[in-house]
Amino acid sequence: MKKTILLLSFIGLGFGIYAQIPNGYYDSALGLNSNELQEALHLIIKDHNASTYSDLWDHFQQTDKKTNGKVWDIYSDVPGGTPPYQFTFITDQCGNYSQEGDCYNREHSFPSSWFGGNVYPMYSDLNHIYPTDGWVNNKRSNYPYGEVGSASWTSMNGSKLGNSNVAGYSGVVFEPIDTYKGDLARMHFYMATRYLGEDGNWPGSESVNGSQMKDWTLTMLYEWHQNDPVSQKEISRNNAIYQIQNNRNPFIDHPEFVDLIWFYTTIDNEKQHLTPEFAIFPNPADDFINVKANGFVTDLIYNITITDQTGRLIIQENANGETIKTLDVSGLPQGFYLLNISEINNQSVRSYKLVK
Repeated sequence: MKKTILLLSFIGLGFGIYAQIPNGYYDSALGLNSNELQEALHLIIKDHNASTYSDLWDHFQQTDKKTNGKVWDIYSDVPGGTPPYQFTFITDQCGNYSQEGDCYNREHSFPSSWFGGNVYPMYSDLNHIYPTDGWVNNKRSNYPYGEVGSASWTSMNGSKLGNSNVAGYSGVVFEPIDTYKGDLARMHFYMATRYLGEDGNWPGSESVNGSQMKDWTLTMLYEWHQNDPVSQKEISRNNAIYQIQNNRNPFIDHPEFVDLIWFYTTIDNEKQHLTPEFAIFPNPADDFINVKANGFVTDLIYNITITDQTGRLIIQENANGETIKTLDVSGLPQGFYLLNISEINNQSVRSYKLVK
């Protein structure tokens, strides 16, 4: 079930992210939102060239190779530091293992049991399969990703297994290190979109209904997506997978698609007359909210108001032609608010939900 928390959050991440996207690849999806956008993206990325499961060993050398030629294992990597061990391609393939560091295998970050086992094309879809330490992979098992309260086991690089402290789920979860949380969040968004409508027989799990994320998972993964932006590793991996499978992860190429699909709503459909687009981020917000005017002349004055659900005015400020206006919402109690952006004469209004 999609939440209607908000609009688009289009924060440019630099030309490098877009450089390898084929011309026109996303044309049929531009300008869409919510279900229509997810369906359009599904049509773009479905019917990819499926590899065999055994092919993955060779493909990893294109998708997951560090600059030193070693295997890029997200469960043992120590960003900016020295990893406890490193694997050599082919030579260190599992095989048997009895402890961490013995060998690497093929990790279905979206566990295969969630889609029914050795079923293609999911079973060999590189967009969710990584080379990882066999022992850590076994510890992770088919538990959902989550945030651990008290860890029952911790890997050498700090990945954890233990009971969840995420609101909405208290079972056992596996928590990767922060550096790769955004990667795995965008993997989930890919799976929900690539297999949209193709998941009727999937068993699912405590984390997903078919390919679609349950509410607690979506809320957590959205935070991971925001807190760990797209990295060069993801960009390079996405480009390499495209060369193999002829499909891409849209949420690496266009991170704003996450907001447009799962967190978009227009509250005042009869007054959507302003020419510019606005982005509000972060949303949900803790201390500050940014209102960004995208791609238009900012010499006009806009009135920004935040009201509670009863219509009581909480905050009122003018943008004064600023491209980005930062509002202090630290004093607001938790809840839902209405953020209105209007011309100074209040004749045209855009309204969005704000979550605190």
